Amino acid sequence: MPASPDQTPPATVVVIDDDGHVREALGGLFRSVGLRVEVFASVRDYTSSAVVDAPGCLVLDVRLPGQSGLDFFDERRGSGSLPPVIFISGHADVQMSVRAIKAGAIDFFTKPVRDQDLLDAVQIAIERDRARRDEARRTAEVRAGHASLTPREREIMGLVVSGLRNKQIAAACGLTEASVKFHRGHLMRKMGAESLVDLVRMSDLLKAGSPGE
Repeated sequence: MPASPDQTPPATVVVIDDDGHVREALGGLFRSVGLRVEVFASVRDYTSSAVVDAPGCLVLDVRLPGQSGLDFFDERRGSGSLPPVIFISGHADVQMSVRAIKAGAIDFFTKPVRDQDLLDAVQIAIERDRARRDEARRTAEVRAGHASLTPREREIMGLVVSGLRNKQIAAACGLTEASVKFHRGHLMRKMGAESLVDLVRMSDLLKAGSPGE
């Protein structure tokens, strides 16, 4: 059952490792601290499954049958569809670990991994994923509010956030000051902005997400 808007979905750790003993051990470790766990033996198994959409992270073995963990990471890391990744490897490889960290991995561990080190990294990854999701949700809300504005309201919003006063906006748009106040009140409600500062932040967020910005 999907979580209600007032509930935070339980964090999920996805483990991809071709060693059954490792999958079992890591699954037990994460469940012991109250995390939800899904385990897979290969990237193909993972990508062909219906993984729960919830905050979490991916604990990924570097060497896997078929597509390697690093190749999968390189392929997906810019798509926005991959949760934060923690690499584990049975072979110490400095170049490999540097490559992974520079590409955005949370951490890189050599097996056997110290339980607490891995749990600490997982916690960091989950918090980062929650923050990413919160930002994406907020961005979607702001875009929806902006899409609901009339052309006149969008025009006035642009002038408001540029620092113009109602009298100046009225002169620029050929409106009365009372009409500007009316439109301004409507657009503030539609955007869910409680103050000018809120509206400016929303405008900056919209600009940041626009192509070419």
